[in-house]
Amino acid sequence: MKLWALSKKEAQDILGNKIYLLVVLVQVFIILGAFGLAVASSVVSDPALLDQYGITSNIKVGMTQDLQGSQLAQDLEAQKLKLVYYNSTQQANQFLGGQLAAVVTISPPGEVQVQLDNANVFYQVASTKVRKAVNNFQTRRILHYSGLTSEKIKAIQEPVTLKEVPVAENEKVEIALESAYFVEIMYGFIMPFILLLPFFLASNIVTDSIVGERERKTFEILLMVPLSSTMVVLGKIIPILAFSLIQSVAWILLLDLLQVPIFNTLLMVAVLFSMGLGFIGVGILISILVDSTKEANSAITLVLVFATFILFVPLFIKSGMFQGVFNFIPTVLMVKIASTPVIGLEIMLYLLPTIVISILVFLVTVRSFKHERAIRL
Repeated sequence: MKLWALSKKEAQDILGNKIYLLVVLVQVFIILGAFGLAVASSVVSDPALLDQYGITSNIKVGMTQDLQGSQLAQDLEAQKLKLVYYNSTQQANQFLGGQLAAVVTISPPGEVQVQLDNANVFYQVASTKVRKAVNNFQTRRILHYSGLTSEKIKAIQEPVTLKEVPVAENEKVEIALESAYFVEIMYGFIMPFILLLPFFLASNIVTDSIVGERERKTFEILLMVPLSSTMVVLGKIIPILAFSLIQSVAWILLLDLLQVPIFNTLLMVAVLFSMGLGFIGVGILISILVDSTKEANSAITLVLVFATFILFVPLFIKSGMFQGVFNFIPTVLMVKIASTPVIGLEIMLYLLPTIVISILVFLVTVRSFKHERAIRL
């Protein structure tokens, strides 16, 4: 009951912190913004998605009037690019970088020349589509000069017709955007960042838990509470850990509504619980060791910068040499758990270091509080 009373008091303090409640609300906008950014960047960089959403027609390519109706123009139109014709190449170049993403011309020797605006937001897509159209045009011209008929040229350029046969359609996982880049950025970075964000904020909040008591002259009252040091630390940890877990579960549900499903939810919550215990334990440990809230805020900032480096840098490194080590990084583990419906038992082995480190942090925090209590009393 005494532990419950202490936890209830801490929970009331947290809920009374208007800044914390505001930050919880801000997280929703961060999630929606990150999701929107992932969608926008995926669409902009994927020619197929641009075609699907009808955006490709906004990519304008300039050509001279004499090329209107030519085979090169037809190849560019086949890429769903919008062609704009001008009287001369010089006139077309005046609009390059403005309304034109590219200018395509044929020099007197018959060489195709392409000028691209690399500052254009659709540069990569325009480059891919123009290059494909030019390659098709040049290949067709070479084959034509070789004496092949149109039917044979078409057979050479399109040797295989692929036909997709749907299998297990009822088990298909619906995702917001069928794009490899979208899946990679959402599961490979944004998802772990979103789910860990509440614990980053929690570790910052609890840096006030002990040093704040000292500054408010209530620390001696806390020490006189008839609870063991372990129970006192638990009373400080339980409310903020519970609030953080609730937020992370809410973000999992929000991602699911956004059609970014998170698999193995219970195991994911177990990983988040272990990491949350570690982050919050570090926050309280800092609060015990420092002499002011200013020092505590500076210290936790350094810790979070270091933790961010350790947790997120491995997500962007593809190295067979270090992959065995990276498998034990919690964020790498989260990506595997969230993106794969069926996981192996080795996942529990990869989770073990996170659990052990979190428990060690908790024990060191309890020991430090016990030492501080002994000095004060």
